Amino acid sequence: MNVEEAIASRYSVRRFLPRPLERATLDAVLVAATQAPSAMNAQPWAFGIVEGVAALQALSDRAKAYLLERLDQYPMLTRYRRILANPEHTVFYDAPALVIIYSRPRGPQPEMDCCLAAMNFMLAAWERGLGTCWIGLAGMLLNDPAVKEEMGVPQDHVAVAPLVIGYPDGETPRVAKEPPVILFHR
Repeated sequence: MNVEEAIASRYSVRRFLPRPLERATLDAVLVAATQAPSAMNAQPWAFGIVEGVAALQALSDRAKAYLLERLDQYPMLTRYRRILANPEHTVFYDAPALVIIYSRPRGPQPEMDCCLAAMNFMLAAWERGLGTCWIGLAGMLLNDPAVKEEMGVPQDHVAVAPLVIGYPDGETPRVAKEPPVILFHR
């Protein structure tokens, strides 16, 4: 698969097989993430990894409770009230692993640089037959100071990209992509 094929065919996966990842495969995907460009070559990324259904379910339950308690602060999340209140729903879609890309305070644009690393991560996973999904609902919990302390994450690090990864269980319906919006071309 070449890069253009990977870009065109990759999609967010929300159903995973109950199959753990091989450590060598995960390591290779992490190395690919670190090949991303970064402003002033700051390479501000750092990674946290949570593996196992039980650990991810516990973290999902915490994330849902955390968000439900704060819905009044985040009105854009009120549309998720039903799934957040559903005890059967896991925000991590039963994936075998969650990789969190944190930005360290290095360089002029550490969070943007980490987004580039996340795209490399997702494409490298896809090339290896793995699916990923960016779990935005987990970010607020992961950036809570108490949770950072509990996980051993320095307070000046920011959880930018919580990404589940695993072997897809079937295909996810494709979402139509809009053509580029060109504001100017001089």
